[in-house]
Amino acid sequence: AFGDVSDVGPAVAELLGPAASAHGTLPPGRRLIIAPLHGRHHVMGTVVLLRRPDRSAFTADDLLVASQLATHTAIGVQKAVMYGHEASVADTLQRTMLPSSLPEPTGIQLASRYLPASKTAQVGGDWYDAIPLPGSRVALIVGDVMGHSMTSAAIMGQLRTIVQTLAGLDLPPHEVLHHLDEQAQRLGSDHIATCLYAIYDPISHRLLMANAGHPPAVLLRPNGHAEVLQVPPGAPIGVGGVVFESVEMPAPTGTTLVLYTDGLVESRDTDVGTGVEALRSHLQSTPHRHRRSSLDRLCDRILTALAPGPRDDDIALLTARFDGFPPDSVGYWHLDPHPLTAGQARRLTRRVLRRWGLDALLDTTELLVSEVVTNAVRYASRPISLRLLRTDVLRCEVTDDSPQVPRMRQAAPGDEGGRGLFLVDRLAQRWGATRLSTGKVVWFEQQIPKGQ
Repeated sequence: AFGDVSDVGPAVAELLGPAASAHGTLPPGRRLIIAPLHGRHHVMGTVVLLRRPDRSAFTADDLLVASQLATHTAIGVQKAVMYGHEASVADTLQRTMLPSSLPEPTGIQLASRYLPASKTAQVGGDWYDAIPLPGSRVALIVGDVMGHSMTSAAIMGQLRTIVQTLAGLDLPPHEVLHHLDEQAQRLGSDHIATCLYAIYDPISHRLLMANAGHPPAVLLRPNGHAEVLQVPPGAPIGVGGVVFESVEMPAPTGTTLVLYTDGLVESRDTDVGTGVEALRSHLQSTPHRHRRSSLDRLCDRILTALAPGPRDDDIALLTARFDGFPPDSVGYWHLDPHPLTAGQARRLTRRVLRRWGLDALLDTTELLVSEVVTNAVRYASRPISLRLLRTDVLRCEVTDDSPQVPRMRQAAPGDEGGRGLFLVDRLAQRWGATRLSTGKVVWFEQQIPKGQ
C-alpha cells in the first residue's frame, strides 16, 4: 500500500518507531510503500520503501514490483528457515543414533570421531559401532548410507539396529553382511549402503573381516608399517544376490586398526584411491611417540591431516588398538561330555586358580564351574569348551553345541535338579547365556579380591 492510504498511519508509526513521529522525517505524497512479507501460512514481516522528497513519487508499477519482491523474499526466507530446521533435526537424529559412548572391553582400546558435513551440505548416513561379543571378542563396524537427507539418517538408524541384532547372534562377518543385505532390501530397493564388519579376538590375536563395498581398513603395525587391508570389497548393501567373504588375519599386540567412511578420503579434488593412500602414508609417517599416544590424539591428527577444511560429506572414524590377552591369563580346554566331565572341570579350575594365586576363589569357582559344566554335558552332543580368563575379574565361559539357552527357575522342595543357575545367580557377580550360530555359551564373572 502507498503511504497516503487512509488508516496506514498507525502501521507506519509501529514499523518506523520514533522516526515516524519526527517532523519532516516522512516524505509527503506517494513516496512510501508498505509491502507485507506473506509466507505460505502467515505474515513474516513487512518491508517499508521510502523516497526522498526531492525524488518523484512511486507509481502503480513500483507498487506491483514491491509486492512481487516482498512475496518472493518471504517464500525464500521461509524456505531457508525450513531448511535450517530440517538440517538441525537430521543432524540431531543422526547424532542420537550414533553410540553415546564406546564400550571398554578388556584387550582392546577404542576411540571414535564423527564430523558432519559443512553447513552447505545435508546430513548423511555415516555410522560406526563397537559391540562386545561372547568370548571377550569385539565386533567393529563402520557404514555409510548413500545420500544426504533425513531419510539417509533414518535408514542408517535402522541398519545399525539390524547389525546390533545380528551381532548378538554371533555370526561370522560375511553372514552378518548377507542378512543385513536381505533386510536392507525389505526397507526399499532404492536404499544403498556400504559396510565393513570386523571381529577381533584378543585371546587368539586374530582379526576376521568382511566388506560390503566400503573403503578398505588400514592397519598400523607396532613397527610403524601401515597396510591397506586387502579384503574382497563385495557389492554394497541393498544390491541383493551378492556373496560376501570373510578374511582372517593376525592382529598382533600393539597393532592399530583404522576404520572410516569415504568422507575422510574422498572429495571433489581427490578420488578414493588417492585418499586411502594419503591416509596410509600419513599413518606410516607418524613418529613412534605419536603412534603409541592415545587413540583420541591419533583420531585428531588424522582429521587434521586429511580433513582440515570444509567437508562435502560427513565423516565417521573408528580406531582400535589391540592389546590382547597375555597367554598366562587364559585357561582353555576341550572336554568330552560324559558323567565325569564336571569333576575333570573342577580339577582343571583348581589347578589354574592356584597358579594365578586366587585360592580365595577356589571353592566358589569350583562349585559354579561344576554346575555350568553339568548343565552343558546334559544337552551337548559334541565336546564342550571351558575357558577361564583373568583380567580385572575372573571370567568363566562354557560353550556347547546345544542351542537351548538355560533359564533360571524356582525348584520345588522335592525336585532333584533345577538349582544350578540359582546358585550361579547368587554366588557370581554377573552371569549370562548367549546363543551362538553353533550352540551357546554360558558365562559368569567373579570379583577378584584386592591384592591378588
